[in-house]
Amino acid sequence: MDKLAGLSVFVQVADSGSYAAAARVLGLTASAVGKTILRLEERLEVRLFHRNTRSLSLTADGVRLLERGRPIMEAVAAAEREIAEARGALRGQLRVSVPLVGRPWNRVFLAFMAAHPELELELVSTNRLVDMVEEGFDAALRIGTLKDSRLRTRRLGGFRLVLVASPGYLARSGAPATLDDLDRHDCLRSRNASTCQLDGWPLGPDHARRSARLGIRCIADHDEMLLTAALGGAGIACIPEFWASESIRAGDLRILLPDETVNRREVAAIWPGGQVACPKVAAFVAFLAEHLPPVLAGSEVAGP
Repeated sequence: MDKLAGLSVFVQVADSGSYAAAARVLGLTASAVGKTILRLEERLEVRLFHRNTRSLSLTADGVRLLERGRPIMEAVAAAEREIAEARGALRGQLRVSVPLVGRPWNRVFLAFMAAHPELELELVSTNRLVDMVEEGFDAALRIGTLKDSRLRTRRLGGFRLVLVASPGYLARSGAPATLDDLDRHDCLRSRNASTCQLDGWPLGPDHARRSARLGIRCIADHDEMLLTAALGGAGIACIPEFWASESIRAGDLRILLPDETVNRREVAAIWPGGQVACPKVAAFVAFLAEHLPPVLAGSEVAGP
């Protein structure tokens, strides 16, 4: 069993990029991780990592061990998952980073909790791009392109951004007939929590220049504020359609320029790489893959 534990630690260090990051994932100290790697190297009589004060990289022998060892650990994780599923109830804590979303998404999370009453679900809501390995998340939901090679991913669905405004605002300011008309309107803009830049609007091939020309009435880092402002007649907002779908159906908001603002955003579940998803993560991802697409499909509300 010591050999299997040592291999597990080695694979996690290779995926995490440091002893400290691997220790957080494994629930060990960095010292214990380092000693485990040292014992593994002594037993194999090879050096597995090139080490310096700033980085950790695999040696040629380390690469060979990772190629052989990863499938072994994935098989072990798959077996553990099958046993847990056969046993029934999922237990323990599941820590997940999720974007700032509204009640339809939250109802899906609550349904998952109801399906697994012995599981403790911790949801950390933020639009900031978290470091899953460093911050100890079991899984995360992300919108947009995945760049972290240490992570596994599963696509859950997609949605579009829409320009919306209230009938009251449009009666007062007029409805834009073209993209150029947006230059004279009050615009409700969102600021990206990770880059601190204003998010661009999907305004065709020249979207960057057109977005830079927009007049600003309000800036927020939460779509709920932009939705509230649009409903209050403060201006035009660009938000995910699942945020606005109920208000659109009720007639409280209208979609503007749908043909000129065609776009699509992807939603994915991600979890630390180097292993098959553990039973809790696998159950969470599978549940969302089944139940989240109808929420995202709120984007099927027709424009005017």
